[in-house]
Amino acid sequence: MRMPSLCAVCRSWGAGRICAACTSRFAAPIARCRRCALPVPDGVESCGACLSHPPDFDAALARVDYAYPWDRLIAAFKFHAALDLAIPFADAIVDARQRAGTTELPALILPVPLSAARLRERGYNQAWQLARRVARRLGGQADARLLLRIRDTPHQLALPPQERAGNVRGAFAVEPRRLDELRGRRVAVVDDVMTTGSTLSEIARVLKAAGATSVAVWVVARTPRPDG
Repeated sequence: MRMPSLCAVCRSWGAGRICAACTSRFAAPIARCRRCALPVPDGVESCGACLSHPPDFDAALARVDYAYPWDRLIAAFKFHAALDLAIPFADAIVDARQRAGTTELPALILPVPLSAARLRERGYNQAWQLARRVARRLGGQADARLLLRIRDTPHQLALPPQERAGNVRGAFAVEPRRLDELRGRRVAVVDDVMTTGSTLSEIARVLKAAGATSVAVWVVARTPRPDG
């Protein structure tokens, strides 16, 4: 049983870090593209962009749009050590998975890695804080050392969308002594937010080149397209 806590959104007392009322108000379930997790009309499984130009990952899920209040909470979690939010955010990913009807558990659950310099600066990897909790909830295997970030890059948010794919090209690799652990296996990659999908698409490309049969993306929030 979880102890009473102040809701991170409305500051009222409740049973969790984000109360049921705020979850109901700000996280109403919506239909999402099964390939990229962008909102789609009810009854539609894939958006037009994924039908014409599918990403390198095979499936994606997100619980909420990257908008108020989740943008503020994720920024606090990611940049200001609000690690108390790791539990409700991991719960959100598990809930999104259940709502999508996903039952098959991937062999490996991997966080998007940080560079060594970024990890020293921040002190923790927010994606690992999520991945290990999600794996524990699902009974899966999380691993923080199989996927590596071998090149530091400017923050994706600082770049226009058309430059983000090039920014992360060659930034990731699989630990060369552990390639056998990926061959023929299905993988899920966990992060806090997916914006354009460039980083996650590059990671999926690297994992598949190393032998993974499929790569799913699990995030808390998905940034909507600018055109809505």
